[in-house]
Amino acid sequence: MHYSYYKRPLFLLLVLYVALLAFFYKPAPSSNDVFHKIPLKNVTLTGKVVGFAVQKAKSRNVIVKVYSVDGEKTSGYVYARFKEYTPLWHETVQLEGRLKKPYSIALMGNFDWGAYLATKNVFTEMAVSSVRQVRAPSFFSRAISAVRADILAVFEQSFSRNLSAIAGGVLLGERGEIDPSLYADFQDSGAIHLLVASGGNVGFVTLVVFAFCALFGAGRKKTVLLALLIAGIYTLIAGADAPLVRAYFMTVCAVTGYFLRRNSGVFQGLVLACFVILLINPAAVFETGFQMSFLATLAIIVCLNNYTLPYRWPRWVKFFVQIFLATLSTQLVLLPVFTNVFYKVSFVGLLANMLLVPLASVLMGLSFAYYVFCVAHIGFLLKGLTGAVLFAFQWLVECFASFPGASITAAAWRPGWIAAYYAGVFLLFNLPQKEFAGRVCKGVAAVAVVAVAVQSFFFNGPTVWLLNEWNKSAILLRMPDGTRVLFGAAIDGDKLARAVLASGGRSLDVVLLSEDICQQQKQVQALSKAVHVKKVVLPFTDVWPGDQLQVNALTLRARWGLLLNRQGKLWSNRGYSGGRDSLSYEAAQGRMHFTAAANSRFIFCDGEIYDNIRNATRTLHL
Repeated sequence: MHYSYYKRPLFLLLVLYVALLAFFYKPAPSSNDVFHKIPLKNVTLTGKVVGFAVQKAKSRNVIVKVYSVDGEKTSGYVYARFKEYTPLWHETVQLEGRLKKPYSIALMGNFDWGAYLATKNVFTEMAVSSVRQVRAPSFFSRAISAVRADILAVFEQSFSRNLSAIAGGVLLGERGEIDPSLYADFQDSGAIHLLVASGGNVGFVTLVVFAFCALFGAGRKKTVLLALLIAGIYTLIAGADAPLVRAYFMTVCAVTGYFLRRNSGVFQGLVLACFVILLINPAAVFETGFQMSFLATLAIIVCLNNYTLPYRWPRWVKFFVQIFLATLSTQLVLLPVFTNVFYKVSFVGLLANMLLVPLASVLMGLSFAYYVFCVAHIGFLLKGLTGAVLFAFQWLVECFASFPGASITAAAWRPGWIAAYYAGVFLLFNLPQKEFAGRVCKGVAAVAVVAVAVQSFFFNGPTVWLLNEWNKSAILLRMPDGTRVLFGAAIDGDKLARAVLASGGRSLDVVLLSEDICQQQKQVQALSKAVHVKKVVLPFTDVWPGDQLQVNALTLRARWGLLLNRQGKLWSNRGYSGGRDSLSYEAAQGRMHFTAAANSRFIFCDGEIYDNIRNATRTLHL
């Protein structure tokens, strides 16, 4: 790919726009958003269903675009939970129920449901008590919904839960209620992306239409129009998520270029699709799926255009080499994102995807053909074959996930290292463009060095995270030399492990407990499954008030428990009763000095009390 692509105005504008959003934009409800109606509690709301309902154990959930609340014109969206009603895509409904804020616990390193909804511009939930249809969806919308629901119903009736989930995931991106263990196997094998409807699905549908039209000798114009129509309908049936919309934009560019007998510029199509989506929904820039989709597609475009294969190679060899290059480029570009979200690195992904990606394409075509045969009441002709391929697909995923060291726990990357890494990946992807690579290599190296240096010298001071989940607390300390100390372990051990990994480390030098010893020791045991804990200190057993510990350059000293009374005044318990007594711990290194409270609820530093925040993470740079 010629380096002039990187100079195109639209691409440069997109890079600038993404940077501005990343640094200065924060999703927030508008002044007329339904969010501001939450104090009303029970309301009558009118709106339009804008997605497909997600089936849960006790409800059917969907996003509703709001038109009015209690007769007053209102904007925004609600995430509505229906108990006994299945909402239809694009129907207008009148709902009665209770508004509330989305369940949100911003515990570092852990999934935050409220933040996830915010990336979709949803800041309000609604528990629906009654519903009335105001306007039925159009015939086209009903047809799209019916086909999607019928496909998933056929899979559920024909196969086991896991196999039907795989079929729905590969074909429509709807994996349903898949077993947690199998979902973990998909992650460990590096094949989790195959359970999401992606750009490859849209491209596959388009190619099938082209092949079908060529078989019957259809003209170029009819082929192009039919391909766009079928691909567009598939995009809607599969949910029209960001990867699918992006792929459809690119398909429009590609088939238009084919019709005009010109190079359509797939790179330009990707940039345009990304720009349009972010203009409509700027919050999408923070959505993991959006990031992974566009980064992966960009990597494949650049890599396969630059690393061309010899013309004389056999087609089947080039096929598998191209899959290898596409998988390798995707793995490389998504490594920081995947690590910072899942805290795992898969080492079998390259090998697994060389087999699973082409098999997924076969499975996509086969599962759709099976559905068509079922509609024609001859599904029995393909049921055995489809079930066998689904079983083979699941077996391969489980087999790859069972390899020793298939995936390992990994700590999150810090921004400086991410910038340096992507600078190196950019140079690697463009190495075949020798003239361009030679011109930019010094600049790329400078970016990498400056990014790491800025992080090391300006953003590497002592950092304290005050963690809280429903008034259960812990305090995590990270020092410039990498020393990590955990004060208290009242929070679930698995969640604490993800918080430690999110801080950039895979080990804790010491865990200092202060009270509730038995319960907190259980959490430390759970924590130790993912994070190496070098030492655990128990109060009134390993240390007493006045005792001192040295952890690398950090000095830790035990003292009688420091607490807050109801008036917010400090007080300290004195004496040991053998019951629920507690300790506090002072931490000192150089000019840094603070005391972690007895229950890890706050720190006392330079005469100031820094309390935690309920169901949130408070970050302090000391």
